[in-house]
Amino acid sequence: MDRKWLPLNALRAFEAAGKHLSFTAAANSLTVAQSAVSRHVIVLENFLGVPLFERRPQQLVLTEAGQHLLPVVSKSFDRIDQALSDIIKEGRSPRRALKVSLPATFAHQLAVPILKDFRTEHPAITLDIESDMGHGGDSEADVAVVFSEPMVTDTVLDLLWTERLTILCHPEIAAGADKEDPARFIEENVLLHMKLDQRSRHYQWDLVARGIGRPDLDVDRGLVFDTSRLVVQYALSGEGLALVDPLLFQMEIESGQLVRPFDLAIDGGFGYYLSTHPEDLNDEAVALFRSWLINRFAAHLADGPTSRLKGPLEVGSKTGSPFKV
Repeated sequence: MDRKWLPLNALRAFEAAGKHLSFTAAANSLTVAQSAVSRHVIVLENFLGVPLFERRPQQLVLTEAGQHLLPVVSKSFDRIDQALSDIIKEGRSPRRALKVSLPATFAHQLAVPILKDFRTEHPAITLDIESDMGHGGDSEADVAVVFSEPMVTDTVLDLLWTERLTILCHPEIAAGADKEDPARFIEENVLLHMKLDQRSRHYQWDLVARGIGRPDLDVDRGLVFDTSRLVVQYALSGEGLALVDPLLFQMEIESGQLVRPFDLAIDGGFGYYLSTHPEDLNDEAVALFRSWLINRFAAHLADGPTSRLKGPLEVGSKTGSPFKV
């Protein structure tokens, strides 16, 4: 599309109406007449050839086309606004602000310790980091890491690594483990669960029970947490079995605060994916961050308190041979 034909005023009216789901509220936010907003939206719909809203009594509802267009328009205007503000306030070449959404545990345990390296390599890019307590990511982010099963979406997904679950617990609890009888150990201890969208609370422990040939085990008990970090925090208190990916908790394992009582690695069916909007792939800042993060997770998790990623991801076990994750 030739940019000289872009209906910028109509896009501004659409964005305001899409955020407020009301022509009147949109008009108030833009300090224009309600009829002007409605007219601009109609012009945009005629330009596109599809409706962007369903007009219901006292309510606007975004159509599928409207839902697709709104985050793109909002993000584009945000970038323009940020760039203009930087130039006005700083009077110099502006820094590019890159909005990144990360799952909370991923951010705390892995991403934050290595982001300084990205800043060193690309000082002209400012990172705006938001942690996501859920698993869906922020639709308005430039890039997002999402914890998900394999899926088909409108975004470009790059697999960083596949989750592999193992049991971690306090050393005093592990001391009572019979290496030949994991089922008994599970039965005798409190189970810690991580909540997964649209899954039963004991979904992951069911996988373990089936993996050790004991699908009859009662695993629907114990405590449920929103994140694996909270699961591990409780296990560090000295009670409970955490079922988590050890890659996220290397410091706790290497320090001896948590141990693996069994050489057990279960494919949980989930993974960490880097999600990028297709229209952003040509954005230099997005492309640099995407390439950098993929390369870091194609590297080794080396020993040390900074959890630096340097080579093929491999996690060692204190009780046996390493396994790939």
